[in-house]
Amino acid sequence: MAINRDSNVYTLSFAAIMVVLVGGLLAFVSLSLKPIQKANQTNEKMQNILQAIGIEETATVSRDEAGTIFNDYVKRRITIDYNGKILSDLAVNDPIKPQDKLDAFNIDIRKEYSKYIKPIMNANKGNDEKIKSELAGNENIHFPLFICENNGKKYMVTSCSGKGLWDDIWGYIGFESDGKTISGAIFDHKGETPGLGSVITEDWFEKQFRSKSIDENGYTAIQVLKPGKNLDNHQVDGISGATFTGVGVDEMMGRSMEVYYNFVKSNPEILN
Repeated sequence: MAINRDSNVYTLSFAAIMVVLVGGLLAFVSLSLKPIQKANQTNEKMQNILQAIGIEETATVSRDEAGTIFNDYVKRRITIDYNGKILSDLAVNDPIKPQDKLDAFNIDIRKEYSKYIKPIMNANKGNDEKIKSELAGNENIHFPLFICENNGKKYMVTSCSGKGLWDDIWGYIGFESDGKTISGAIFDHKGETPGLGSVITEDWFEKQFRSKSIDENGYTAIQVLKPGKNLDNHQVDGISGATFTGVGVDEMMGRSMEVYYNFVKSNPEILN
C-alpha cells in the first residue's frame, strides 16, 4: 500500500516523529554537556576567589588553572551565620562535596539573597534595625569565607550579593591579615548595562578598593560615590551613568562586610 505523502495524517505523523527525535537529541546533548558546564562554574568560582586575594601570584589565574592551584592558597573554608556562629569549618584536606550544603564553597550567595535577604529588605525599607534583626533571625542566610595563605601570610576572602539596576550583582572581597584592610575585589553581574553598570567588572573599578579600610574606630562601610569627589580611606569613585549599580555595590558590601568584620573582631585568631 503506497503512502500518501500529501495527506494531513502523513504530515502530522512526520512532524511528531521529528519533534520526538530532535527533542531526544537536544536532551542527550544537554545531559552530556552538564558535567562540563558544572566544572566550568566550579573553576570560575575558584578563579574569582583566588583573584580576590589580591596577590600577584593569583591575579591573572585562568579559569582552567584555578581548579589546579585552588588548594595551594585556600586553606580553610568556613561558613558562619549572621551572628558570627561557625556552622562549618573545613580544612584544605577536606574535599568539596556537592552534597554538603554548609561547605563554604557550596553556599549560593545569589540564591540566598533572592530567596531570603531581598524579601526582608523590601518589607522593611527605611528600618535598618528591623532589617538587621530579621536577617539575624533567619537560619537560611549564610556567610562563606575562605582563609588563604601565601608566603606565610594569611588573607581572608569574603563574598557579597545584591541588586544592581537590572538584576543580580555580586562580588568577592579579600582582606589582609588584619581583617579590615581590603586586599582585592572581584565583581560580576547578570545584566547591567554594557559600558555603564557592567564596568564594575573592569580592573580600574575593582582596584580602587585595594587598601581601603572598613574600620574607623568601629565598622565603617565602604561608600561608592559619584565620580569627581574627594575620597577618604573608606570611599571609591562610582561609574558615570551607572548610579544604581554603584548604589547596589555600596549596599551589598555594607550589609555583608559588617558581618565578617564583627566575626573577625570576636575571633582574631582566625587570621593569626
